[in-house]
Amino acid sequence: MTSYTDIEYEVNDPVAVIRLNRPEKLNALTYHTLGEIRDAIERAKEDPAVVGIVITGNGRGFCSGLDSQTLTEVTSDGGQSRRASEDPNALKGMFSYLLEVPKPIIAAVNGVAAGGGLVLATMCDIRIAATEASFVTIFLRRGLIAEHGTSWILPRMMTPGRALDLLWRSERIGAEQAKELGIVEFTCELDELMDRARGYVEEVAATSAPLTVGETKHLVYNHLGMGYREALEEADTFQWRALERPDATEGAQALVEKRAPKFTRLGQGGS
Repeated sequence: MTSYTDIEYEVNDPVAVIRLNRPEKLNALTYHTLGEIRDAIERAKEDPAVVGIVITGNGRGFCSGLDSQTLTEVTSDGGQSRRASEDPNALKGMFSYLLEVPKPIIAAVNGVAAGGGLVLATMCDIRIAATEASFVTIFLRRGLIAEHGTSWILPRMMTPGRALDLLWRSERIGAEQAKELGIVEFTCELDELMDRARGYVEEVAATSAPLTVGETKHLVYNHLGMGYREALEEADTFQWRALERPDATEGAQALVEKRAPKFTRLGQGGS
């Protein structure tokens, strides 16, 4: 897939930006949209010019979830046709694959993130929200459960009780309340949003080795489901492996020489 209809994709080293581009539908998701997002993520994953990925929406919305027609289609047969087409070996959940991408993924939440849009935001690694952004789960109001990993990720961002409250009542919350709850890491004015998101990636690119950024992401998510002994054993294995790589030598030499390090990018022998 080389051109897109539902998203916009651009790369400006070290940042790839994916903009959902159905503003008249508040960037609601169709299966075609989902395919384009995944294709763009794969392109960014393999591109050595990309250290981190920013996902945002054009217009007033970040993402309002599944398009109403798509939702009607998937519920009309109990989801059987969609379920039959899924890869049985793939990680379950609409945007769960983002957790396994070895590059930082930043959600620049410019407006409402509802349902599947909330899933998209929470499966990113960092969320920066404009002050006019809002968040709502909405699943239970559609007769559905906490879908696509939200029952796993939301209690890890806040207390289980607060996660249940958001899921049960589907209350819309603003950016500042989302920050207080732990869903959002940073807030800013809308006209600053993309600069803040790009700046975050640029800072990581300037200071941290891309391979170890990806490995640290793996460790953090993987260890959420481990006991401390298993987690420390895995971290120790990764630690010794990192010490054997040129990036470790370069990091130490940069410290001695009082200069910025020059680390290997993923896709340049570092992946």
